[in-house]
Amino acid sequence: MTDRTPRPVRVLLADDQPLLRTGFRMVLGAEQDLDVVAEAGDGVEAVDLSRRLLPDVVLMDIRMPRMDGVTATRAIVDARLPVRVLILTTFDLDEYVVGALRAGASGFLAKDVPAEDLVTAIRTVAAGEAVVAPRILKRLLDRFAEVLPDPSAAPPRSLAALTEREREVLVHVARGLSNSEIAAALSVSETTIKTHVGHVLMKLGLRDRVQAVVLAYETGLVRPRW
Repeated sequence: MTDRTPRPVRVLLADDQPLLRTGFRMVLGAEQDLDVVAEAGDGVEAVDLSRRLLPDVVLMDIRMPRMDGVTATRAIVDARLPVRVLILTTFDLDEYVVGALRAGASGFLAKDVPAEDLVTAIRTVAAGEAVVAPRILKRLLDRFAEVLPDPSAAPPRSLAALTEREREVLVHVARGLSNSEIAAALSVSETTIKTHVGHVLMKLGLRDRVQAVVLAYETGLVRPRW
Protein backbone atom coordinates (compact mmCIF):
# COMPACT_ATOMS: atom_id res chain seq x y z
CA MET A 1 0.00 0.00 0.00
CA THR A 2 1.12 3.53 -0.78
CA ASP A 3 1.76 5.75 2.21
CA ARG A 4 -0.52 8.75 1.73
CA THR A 5 0.64 10.54 4.85
CA PRO A 6 1.43 14.15 3.84
CA ARG A 7 5.08 15.04 4.16
CA PRO A 8 5.93 17.48 6.95
CA VAL A 9 6.25 21.19 6.26
CA ARG A 10 10.00 21.85 5.99
CA VAL A 11 11.06 24.93 7.95
CA LEU A 12 14.31 26.93 7.94
CA LEU A 13 15.01 29.03 11.05
CA ALA A 14 16.86 32.30 10.35
CA ASP A 15 17.78 34.31 13.45
CA ASP A 16 21.08 35.59 14.77
CA GLN A 17 20.24 34.59 18.36
CA PRO A 18 20.97 30.87 18.97
CA LEU A 19 18.77 30.81 22.07
CA LEU A 20 15.74 31.97 20.09
CA ARG A 21 16.44 29.41 17.37
CA THR A 22 16.57 26.72 20.04
CA GLY A 23 13.24 27.85 21.42
CA PHE A 24 11.61 27.87 17.99
CA ARG A 25 13.05 24.43 17.24
CA MET A 26 11.59 23.04 20.47
CA VAL A 27 8.15 24.49 19.70
CA LEU A 28 8.10 23.26 16.11
CA GLY A 29 9.68 19.92 16.99
CA ALA A 30 6.63 19.06 19.05
CA GLU A 31 4.48 19.12 15.89
CA GLN A 32 4.47 15.98 13.75
CA ASP A 33 3.69 17.91 10.57
CA LEU A 34 6.57 20.41 10.94
CA ASP A 35 10.24 19.62 10.34
CA VAL A 36 13.07 22.08 11.05
CA VAL A 37 15.59 21.26 8.31
CA ALA A 38 18.29 23.84 9.10
CA GLU A 39 19.22 27.00 10.97
CA ALA A 40 20.79 30.21 9.67
CA GLY A 41 22.51 32.84 11.80
CA ASP A 42 22.35 35.66 9.26
CA GLY A 43 20.60 36.71 6.06
CA VAL A 44 23.35 35.54 3.71
CA GLU A 45 23.24 32.07 5.19
CA ALA A 46 19.43 32.09 5.05
CA VAL A 47 19.46 32.81 1.32
CA ASP A 48 22.15 30.18 0.67
CA LEU A 49 20.31 27.49 2.64
CA SER A 50 17.03 28.42 0.94
CA ARG A 51 18.64 27.87 -2.45
CA ARG A 52 20.21 24.55 -1.46
CA LEU A 53 17.48 23.01 0.71
CA LEU A 54 14.31 24.58 -0.72
CA PRO A 55 12.39 24.62 2.58
CA ASP A 56 8.66 25.27 2.42
CA VAL A 57 8.83 28.15 4.89
CA VAL A 58 11.66 30.35 6.15
CA LEU A 59 11.04 31.76 9.62
CA MET A 60 13.00 34.99 9.09
CA ASP A 61 14.24 37.51 11.62
CA ILE A 62 14.44 41.15 10.49
CA ARG A 63 17.65 42.36 12.12
CA MET A 64 20.56 40.06 11.31
CA PRO A 65 24.23 40.61 10.48
CA ARG A 66 25.63 40.65 6.91
CA MET A 67 22.14 40.81 5.38
CA ASP A 68 18.89 41.86 7.05
CA GLY A 69 15.67 39.88 6.78
CA VAL A 70 14.02 42.24 4.28
CA THR A 71 16.95 41.99 1.86
CA ALA A 72 17.16 38.23 2.34
CA THR A 73 13.43 37.91 1.68
CA ARG A 74 13.75 39.91 -1.52
CA ALA A 75 16.65 37.72 -2.67
CA ILE A 76 14.64 34.55 -2.08
CA VAL A 77 11.57 35.91 -3.86
CA ASP A 78 13.57 37.34 -6.78
CA ALA A 79 15.24 33.94 -7.26
CA ARG A 80 11.74 32.48 -7.77
CA LEU A 81 12.39 29.74 -5.26
CA PRO A 82 9.40 27.62 -4.16
CA VAL A 83 9.98 29.03 -0.69
CA ARG A 84 7.71 31.27 1.35
CA VAL A 85 8.93 33.66 4.04
CA LEU A 86 7.32 34.33 7.40
CA ILE A 87 8.88 37.34 9.10
CA LEU A 88 9.36 37.41 12.87
CA THR A 89 10.47 40.50 14.73
CA THR A 90 10.00 42.50 17.90
CA PHE A 91 6.70 44.31 18.04
CA ASP A 92 8.10 47.82 17.90
CA LEU A 93 9.70 47.39 14.48
CA ASP A 94 6.58 48.22 12.48
CA GLU A 95 8.64 50.53 10.23
CA TYR A 96 9.81 47.31 8.57
CA VAL A 97 6.35 45.89 7.90
CA VAL A 98 5.66 47.47 4.51
CA GLY A 99 9.25 46.89 3.37
CA ALA A 100 9.10 43.22 4.28
CA LEU A 101 5.72 42.68 2.67
CA ARG A 102 6.71 44.59 -0.44
CA ALA A 103 9.81 42.41 -0.64
CA GLY A 104 7.53 39.39 -0.92
CA ALA A 105 7.10 38.07 2.62
CA SER A 106 3.97 35.99 3.10
CA GLY A 107 3.50 36.85 6.74
CA PHE A 108 4.58 39.05 9.62
CA LEU A 109 4.48 38.05 13.28
CA ALA A 110 5.81 39.41 16.56
CA LYS A 111 8.48 37.32 18.28
CA ASP A 112 6.36 37.04 21.40
CA VAL A 113 3.55 35.34 19.47
CA PRO A 114 2.03 32.38 21.37
CA ALA A 115 3.44 29.04 20.27
CA GLU A 116 0.12 27.81 18.91
CA ASP A 117 -0.26 30.94 16.78
CA LEU A 118 3.25 30.52 15.38
CA VAL A 119 2.53 26.92 14.43
CA THR A 120 -0.77 27.90 12.80
CA ALA A 121 0.92 30.72 10.90
CA ILE A 122 3.58 28.40 9.49
CA ARG A 123 0.94 25.96 8.31
CA THR A 124 -1.08 28.80 6.78
CA VAL A 125 1.90 30.22 4.89
CA ALA A 126 2.98 26.75 3.73
CA ALA A 127 -0.51 26.25 2.33
CA GLY A 128 -0.07 29.30 0.13
CA GLU A 129 -1.96 31.80 2.23
CA ALA A 130 -0.72 34.94 3.98
CA VAL A 131 -0.85 35.98 7.60
CA VAL A 132 -0.21 39.19 9.53
CA ALA A 133 -0.61 39.26 13.31
CA PRO A 134 -3.76 41.26 14.12
CA ARG A 135 -2.02 43.62 16.52
CA ILE A 136 0.76 44.33 14.00
CA LEU A 137 -1.81 44.97 11.30
CA LYS A 138 -3.70 47.24 13.70
CA ARG A 139 -0.53 49.21 14.44
CA LEU A 140 0.12 49.46 10.71
CA LEU A 141 -3.40 50.64 10.00
CA ASP A 142 -3.32 53.08 12.90
CA ARG A 143 -0.05 54.48 11.60
CA PHE A 144 -1.32 54.99 8.07
CA ALA A 145 -4.83 55.89 9.30
CA GLU A 146 -6.51 54.87 6.08
CA VAL A 147 -9.64 56.56 4.81
CA LEU A 148 -12.06 55.21 2.26
CA PRO A 149 -11.72 56.72 -1.20
CA ASP A 150 -14.32 59.01 -2.71
CA PRO A 151 -16.84 56.62 -4.34
CA SER A 152 -17.13 58.97 -7.31
CA ALA A 153 -13.38 59.09 -7.93
CA ALA A 154 -11.92 57.13 -10.82
CA PRO A 155 -9.96 54.06 -9.70
CA PRO A 156 -6.17 54.15 -10.11
CA ARG A 157 -5.15 52.89 -13.53
CA SER A 158 -3.65 49.69 -12.12
CA LEU A 159 -7.01 48.87 -10.52
CA ALA A 160 -9.10 49.58 -13.60
CA ALA A 161 -9.57 45.86 -14.28
CA LEU A 162 -11.57 45.45 -11.08
CA THR A 163 -15.33 45.67 -10.90
CA GLU A 164 -16.86 48.12 -8.44
CA ARG A 165 -17.61 45.30 -6.00
CA GLU A 166 -14.10 43.84 -6.33
CA ARG A 167 -12.66 47.26 -5.62
CA GLU A 168 -14.91 47.54 -2.56
CA VAL A 169 -13.74 44.14 -1.34
CA LEU A 170 -10.10 45.18 -1.81
CA VAL A 171 -10.69 48.23 0.39
CA HIS A 172 -12.04 45.98 3.15
CA VAL A 173 -9.11 43.59 2.76
CA ALA A 174 -6.74 46.55 3.13
CA ARG A 175 -8.54 47.54 6.31
CA GLY A 176 -7.58 44.16 7.76
CA LEU A 177 -11.00 42.50 7.68
CA SER A 178 -11.32 38.73 7.33
CA ASN A 179 -13.53 37.15 4.67
CA SER A 180 -16.28 36.54 7.22
CA GLU A 181 -16.13 40.16 8.41
CA ILE A 182 -16.26 41.47 4.84
CA ALA A 183 -19.21 39.17 4.11
CA ALA A 184 -21.06 40.57 7.12
CA ALA A 185 -20.27 44.16 6.11
CA LEU A 186 -21.52 43.64 2.55
CA SER A 187 -24.40 41.30 3.48
CA VAL A 188 -23.25 38.48 1.21
CA SER A 189 -21.92 34.97 1.80
CA GLU A 190 -18.34 34.24 2.79
CA THR A 191 -18.05 32.05 -0.32
CA THR A 192 -18.91 35.07 -2.46
CA ILE A 193 -16.19 37.11 -0.78
CA LYS A 194 -13.65 34.33 -1.32
CA THR A 195 -14.53 34.41 -5.01
CA HIS A 196 -14.15 38.18 -5.18
CA VAL A 197 -10.79 38.07 -3.39
CA GLY A 198 -9.61 35.38 -5.80
CA HIS A 199 -10.62 37.53 -8.77
CA VAL A 200 -8.82 40.55 -7.30
CA LEU A 201 -5.59 38.60 -6.83
CA MET A 202 -5.80 37.07 -10.30
CA LYS A 203 -6.59 40.32 -12.11
CA LEU A 204 -3.87 42.28 -10.34
CA GLY A 205 -1.28 39.52 -10.54
CA LEU A 206 -0.90 39.31 -6.76
CA ARG A 207 0.22 36.27 -4.80
CA ASP A 208 -1.84 36.78 -1.67
CA ARG A 209 -3.89 39.14 0.53
CA VAL A 210 -0.81 40.73 2.04
CA GLN A 211 0.38 41.94 -1.35
CA ALA A 212 -3.14 43.22 -1.96
CA VAL A 213 -2.92 45.35 1.18
CA VAL A 214 0.39 46.85 0.07
CA LEU A 215 -0.99 47.59 -3.41
CA ALA A 216 -4.05 49.26 -1.93
CA TYR A 217 -1.77 51.71 -0.09
CA GLU A 218 0.56 52.22 -3.03
CA THR A 219 -2.22 53.01 -5.51
CA GLY A 220 -4.01 55.38 -3.15
CA LEU A 221 -7.13 53.24 -2.94
CA VAL A 222 -6.47 53.38 0.81
CA ARG A 223 -4.77 56.63 1.76
CA PRO A 224 -2.96 58.07 4.77
CA ARG A 225 -4.44 61.22 6.27
CA TRP A 226 -1.23 63.22 6.15
